[in-house]
Amino acid sequence: MLIGLIIGIILGGVSGCIAGAIMKSEGGTVRNIILGIVGGFVGSLVFGLLGFKSVGIIGQIITSVVGACIIIFVGRKLFK
Repeated sequence: MLIGLIIGIILGGVSGCIAGAIMKSEGGTVRNIILGIVGGFVGSLVFGLLGFKSVGIIGQIITSVVGACIIIFVGRKLFK
């Protein structure tokens, strides 16, 4: 259980950093981790609605990156 949490945080951080680079977003490590973790939930929801399922670590990273990009995009539109 603890290993899963640690892996989730690491994957969230990686995903948040990738999404931040794609969207040219500025933020610290903690922000990137939060974006990646929340992005995982958002990405899973969006992919689930579209009928897709992520499998494996690479699938989870892609899902989190897409979700984090969606969050960054929506955040920019809301707070512009």
